[in-house]
Amino acid sequence: MENQRINVLIGDDSALNGVRAAATLRENGIYAYTRKKNGRAILDSILSDKPDVVVIDLTLTDTDAVLLMKKAKESIAEPPAFIVIADIENSFIRRQVIENGASHLFTRPVEPTNLISAIRSVYRTPLPKDCDDKELIVTDVIQKLGIPAHIKGYNYLRTAILSSIDNIKLMDCITKGLYPCVAKYYDTTASRVERAIRHAIETAWNRGSTETFADFFGNSIDIYRTRPTNSEFIALVTDKIRLKLKKYNH
Repeated sequence: MENQRINVLIGDDSALNGVRAAATLRENGIYAYTRKKNGRAILDSILSDKPDVVVIDLTLTDTDAVLLMKKAKESIAEPPAFIVIADIENSFIRRQVIENGASHLFTRPVEPTNLISAIRSVYRTPLPKDCDDKELIVTDVIQKLGIPAHIKGYNYLRTAILSSIDNIKLMDCITKGLYPCVAKYYDTTASRVERAIRHAIETAWNRGSTETFADFFGNSIDIYRTRPTNSEFIALVTDKIRLKLKKYNH
């Protein structure tokens, strides 16, 4: 990955925090710029500059991070990744922030190396249209659908889809076939795999872009109804990717 391709918006133009963080990122090859600690100014920049990653405080002068992320999701088809910084550690706030779209929540003070690592981890390199690497395709799809990379269900779901692509019979009985297969790979139990995948899908359903779901799933599911079950989600994604790979391999 070429770091200079990552565009980062820092929603804080103070010399103490935002300007200093932007300078540190630029020293490490990541393009970063600041905007006022104001929801309107940050949203305007998201719409016009289309940054890859946005770093914002939990509390802004006219709104908060959760409401801003919701507005961004409503205003743009592919919103940027969000990294939120809070002054205190709180499990309820953490859950609310993550479920509403943030990829990471840090508590001050934030080590520059941790922020840089988080930015690099959430940045998605656009796939070539003719890409036929199934691992890259699966990773790209689940990230676009809003599965946070730092939760257990991300890896379980990724492995479940890859396994189903390789062996479609695993979907015949997901409880006795697919879950034990994934559980064995991660040295855990099938029930934990099932719960983690369900949580990952619920999180994506709550925080993902409606337009992205509609574009990917089409009429296969009712995006205004309820979230798909684990088996529905895995089967639909697997089928889409299998058809794509089949097209490129013929």
